[in-house]
Amino acid sequence: MAGSWQVKAQAGGMLLAILGWVSSCVTTFVPLWKSLNLDLNELEVWTMGLWQVCIAREEGAVECRAHSSFLALPPELRISRLLMCLSNGLGLLGCLLAAPGLEGWRACEDKPGLKRWLLLAGGVAFGTAGMATLAPISWVAYNTVLDFWDDTVPDIVPRWEFGEATFLGWFAGAFLATGGLLLACSARSARTTMLQAPACRQPPATWGAAGGHHPHPKTTDLVI
Repeated sequence: MAGSWQVKAQAGGMLLAILGWVSSCVTTFVPLWKSLNLDLNELEVWTMGLWQVCIAREEGAVECRAHSSFLALPPELRISRLLMCLSNGLGLLGCLLAAPGLEGWRACEDKPGLKRWLLLAGGVAFGTAGMATLAPISWVAYNTVLDFWDDTVPDIVPRWEFGEATFLGWFAGAFLATGGLLLACSARSARTTMLQAPACRQPPATWGAAGGHHPHPKTTDLVI
């Protein structure tokens, strides 16, 4: 049985990883990666995501339109689509692998080595999913900053800014990476504990117990 701190690390890591995975899935599909306020028409707010562009008007109406072509998108948005979908798939894989490896999960109870490897593989999958989330979010944010401070663009031209999904994606990637690290460390620590555990040994049986006779004291041991 793993120590109490290992159980807490596994529970905390799994909770963070699942929360990060759900947040990453939301970040992938919401059209809030970028926002744009038009000075000429302050009643409209434009938002952009990986899949569509939306216009929110003051009266509450929201109109969304999908991107016309995948190849017409900027390179960062095209690659972000692939990486975010990869992150969502790795997050699901991490859940399926890490869950049977948790302490208290009855699956594979008679195979502690298999549970340890499942937990380690799940942690690696979650950590990779976190990197696959942080990379596109940071890339899009970096290009947004460059375009916002581009001196070659006239000041009257409206500029895109960070959307809510950008910050949600950063938190999602951090949660995935932290949760995966906790799971991997707890699996590694469980392996070290198993290797350091002393082997059970039976006390040596005496000749008298095995043969049914009691040993007699040696004559040299008698005190005259």
